[in-house]
Amino acid sequence: MHTADLRRGVRDVAPLLLGIAPFGLVVGVAAANAGLDLELAIGMSVLVFAGAAQLAALELLRTDAPLVVVISTAAIINLRMLMYSASIAPHFRDLGARLKGGLAYVLTDQAYALSIARFENGPDVDRVSYYVGVAMPIWLVWQVMTVAGALLGAGVPDSWGLDFTVPLVFLALLVPAVEDSATMAAAFVGGSVAVIGAGLPLNLGLPVGATIGVLAGATFETVRQ
Repeated sequence: MHTADLRRGVRDVAPLLLGIAPFGLVVGVAAANAGLDLELAIGMSVLVFAGAAQLAALELLRTDAPLVVVISTAAIINLRMLMYSASIAPHFRDLGARLKGGLAYVLTDQAYALSIARFENGPDVDRVSYYVGVAMPIWLVWQVMTVAGALLGAGVPDSWGLDFTVPLVFLALLVPAVEDSATMAAAFVGGSVAVIGAGLPLNLGLPVGATIGVLAGATFETVRQ
């Protein structure tokens, strides 16, 4: 492990932690609102560690959606990790399977974006050290803030009505993600279908909207090319 590259990763990711911290706090509150006790909230955050997918799953659990719908929704939202993995995997091809598994576990949007940019523009960097320097602070902040949110949510009376925090966070995630016409199409179609399908049985509106939104974005991108 190269200390200089590890520190460089920590330094590069530090500004992003200011946005990750409140997101983790809201997820912790959502876990409490979904009826998870502190141990389950911590266990889900450690095992799943999936940001938006974690938040969507908690919202579905809160509304008593079937487990298959919860898992399917989280999997659909996390499909982008397949693309991230395929893109970054060549940079770690010489590593052992266990180390690759550990690096895959802490893969996030931020860790991918910062690492791939550094790997392609700075070939002399020790890739594992830099990636760990970026990914581990994200993981640590996420776990700490999730616990804080779960403790906060458990102590807030139901009359305060903190349910509005979940849609607000999704809106905050959505706006920066709309970067071109393809992502705009995905957001518009997926959001519209989810709203229209809000009354579908088994709370299927969200997973159906997510699936159709992804397909719409991919189709628009293909046609445009």
